[in-house]
Amino acid sequence: MAETDITYLLVDAQMIQDTARFKMDLFSGLERVLHGKIKPMITQCSIRHLYTLSVPQSTKDPLILLAKSMERRRCNHHELDDPLSTLECLSSVVDPKKSKTNRNRYVVASQDDEVRRFCREAKGVPLIYVKRSVMVLEPMAERTIDVKEGIERDKFRTGLRARLGKRKRESKEDKDAETEDRPAREVANGDGRDGEEIVVKRKKTRGPKGPNPLSVKKSKKEKVEVQQNDEQLSNLAGKKPEDRLEDTAGIIEQASDGAQAPLGKRKRKRKHKPGLLNGPRQELAGDDESSP
Repeated sequence: MAETDITYLLVDAQMIQDTARFKMDLFSGLERVLHGKIKPMITQCSIRHLYTLSVPQSTKDPLILLAKSMERRRCNHHELDDPLSTLECLSSVVDPKKSKTNRNRYVVASQDDEVRRFCREAKGVPLIYVKRSVMVLEPMAERTIDVKEGIERDKFRTGLRARLGKRKRESKEDKDAETEDRPAREVANGDGRDGEEIVVKRKKTRGPKGPNPLSVKKSKKEKVEVQQNDEQLSNLAGKKPEDRLEDTAGIIEQASDGAQAPLGKRKRKRKHKPGLLNGPRQELAGDDESSP
């Protein structure tokens, strides 16, 4: 898991005592409340508070072992003869510069009311405490809610500024399109530049593209004419050269006269050979003369 997915959590001595008294698993309970991996930390002052408890040693030792299993957060108060209170120690760790800001993004698990009251005044400090053997994540503080709403308003304004900037660019492009109709060269007047020619760069305007002519549906009239012409050409292909010349001449004459009517098939005249045409008739005439 990435380092940014781990939650850094500060635990005080009273939280360790209460979870042990309620026989709760501290680490698993914190992970369940925060829905992720945690890195529990304890200050040097809190460990010293556990050593000074007025309880039997058999009860004290498990608490000290649990505290030692956590990472030690240095508060630089170990040089003092007596440890500082929980409020003074945790406040110096969470907000060392008194700027009311959770600079290191700690989650605080504390049973001390004064500590939780101090953390509510700082921005972005999640609080966890135990109440009647139930671990609770405290709702967001009012100060944190105000900061969150301010950030959301800033994001909204940033989006509006971006939209306004886009509109300004669009209006500028419209003005550039208007200047394209002007002549390419203008003569400057005034400013001591009489007679100079200023070259105005033209910007090409690309209008809406037309449809693909191959994908456009043709009209029925054109389709019928094309089909009839194809039929005529196919009929010409199967004819003899002499007949083909006659038919093509007729098609050309109709096209030159501007005739819009569809071209039909020319009626073919049947040609007979002279021998076949005169022979039967002569035989019939001879039979008539010989008949009585």
